[in-house]
Amino acid sequence: MYQIRTDLAAEAHKLWQEQGSRTAQEAGIGAEEAELEGFSVEKISILNQEGAQRLSKPEGEYVTIYLTGLLRRESDSFSRAVRALATVLESMLPEGNGAVLVAGLGNRAITPDAIGPLAVDSVLVTRHLREQLPEQFGRFRPVSAVAAGVLGTTGVESGELVQAVAAMVAPEVVIAVDALAGRSMERLCATVQMTDTGIVPGSGVGNRRVGLSRETLGVPVIAIGVPTVVEAGTLALDLLRQAGQEPSEQLLGGAEASLIVTPKDIDRTVAELGRLIGFAINLALHPWLSMGDLEMMVG
Repeated sequence: MYQIRTDLAAEAHKLWQEQGSRTAQEAGIGAEEAELEGFSVEKISILNQEGAQRLSKPEGEYVTIYLTGLLRRESDSFSRAVRALATVLESMLPEGNGAVLVAGLGNRAITPDAIGPLAVDSVLVTRHLREQLPEQFGRFRPVSAVAAGVLGTTGVESGELVQAVAAMVAPEVVIAVDALAGRSMERLCATVQMTDTGIVPGSGVGNRRVGLSRETLGVPVIAIGVPTVVEAGTLALDLLRQAGQEPSEQLLGGAEASLIVTPKDIDRTVAELGRLIGFAINLALHPWLSMGDLEMMVG
């Protein structure tokens, strides 16, 4: 039987609810909903191994911000979205003002996979400025950034590259940004997931590589992901079930089921979301900065 694939804990939770009858508390799963800066926020907490097995996700917190207002170009939606993401990210950061490494994962040459590198382009890098101009930048948190690339273009696993850079700069926390795979088209490029469990580069397209987590890096890893693709088989199965039909194995057993689907305006959307995430990281790490400051400093 074809299995629905999704990297979003909110979608995995919904799928589990559709298939099961036990309450979330009995299964080691917590779910909360809220609103932040006018955007809907859903928090899924995987509390134990039973919950992890049911959702096929590691134990930890997964917060999904729904950016519907941003897509509708509502008034001040970009600034509000930046503040919403920054608030969630700041709540996950360890206490203190230690060094931070931002890792942009993915392939810049493949648009749906370029979220990570594009986010890094908008990150305010301060580690060298603190060292060279302490009077002007001493208040800033030391931030380093790396766009890790992919094995096919660098010859180095992105996870191994991040490990090497982390060993050099000794960060207190790593923030990893990557593209994800979703279940439904309505969530593609319309949601941002943040989790304190780390990430496995390439898992969104079934190409799992060296993972980035506290276990592999020795420090907390916060993962920020945006679903930019959906498998054709997953999309077909989801649409058929919404229509009250059960698909046949013959329909979903062919090579077509493994095709990757992405929105038609992916170029513009990925560029905007990369900038949004970069700005949110800056604001979370330097909360005294204004949007005007960020525009001036990183463009």
